[in-house]
Amino acid sequence: MTALDTSVHGKRSFASRVASGAGGGVMRIFLILVALFWLVPTFGLLVSSFRDPTDIATSGWWKAFSAPGQLTAKSYKSLLENDAITQSLLNTVWITVPATLLVVLIGAMAGYAFAWMDFKGRDWWFLVVVALLVVPVQVALIPLADLFGKIGIFGDIIGVVLFHVGFGLPFAIFLLRNFFAEIPRELMEAARLDGAGETRLFFTVVLPLGAPAIASLGIFQFLWVWNDMLVALVFSDSQSQPLTVALQQQVRQFGNNIDVLAPGAFISMVIPLAVFFAFQRQFVSGVMAGAVK
Repeated sequence: MTALDTSVHGKRSFASRVASGAGGGVMRIFLILVALFWLVPTFGLLVSSFRDPTDIATSGWWKAFSAPGQLTAKSYKSLLENDAITQSLLNTVWITVPATLLVVLIGAMAGYAFAWMDFKGRDWWFLVVVALLVVPVQVALIPLADLFGKIGIFGDIIGVVLFHVGFGLPFAIFLLRNFFAEIPRELMEAARLDGAGETRLFFTVVLPLGAPAIASLGIFQFLWVWNDMLVALVFSDSQSQPLTVALQQQVRQFGNNIDVLAPGAFISMVIPLAVFFAFQRQFVSGVMAGAVK
């Protein structure tokens, strides 16, 4: 036992006892309580989505436990009958899925090129990519809105997708390039000696080895695009607006349509959570692999 672990009388110090307790059951209980506390708003929103608007306006969501008869699925029926909300949910899918897949695919190919292909100015181009990481989204809103208007895609879903792809690629290329660069050179050279070209090498060696990092990137991109409101608010119109914008507009009439707002907000929240937990193992593997390397 070191001097840091004992006091002048030979007993363990208070700091040492706290540190030892923090690594055991006490810390686990504390983290569980924090997690449960963090989930309270989500659970409250879930309960509210099954309550009648009158009950929501007159009492808190916890009152449903003393009066279970308040719970009803009428709010979700109203949600499905609201054309603006249902269309915005579909628009969110049409925006998020292509923006995520394109960023992952293009980012993986560019990351492989920067990591393992020799071409003129490779390092300088990679520095440009790194520099683009610090460019804020707000700087490009007006110029790109003007450009999209001139080429006729302002207000369309494709404009929102292209904006997210453009701003998602620098981080994707940076992340995947660094991950791919850690692949053993001997493995790459052995594949080339077996006759593998760049395309075959990319799809049969690099992509399988980079699956954890690619999964992590996909989750980050999906969550960013799904929860975005600023870009969609600027580049979408009433026909292409995603769920975040539709709910924001519903808030303006909060007193009249809370039966639609509560279930819509819960759906907007639960789908990203479902995606995260579905790919949680790949996400943790990617984070840990990057930490080790």
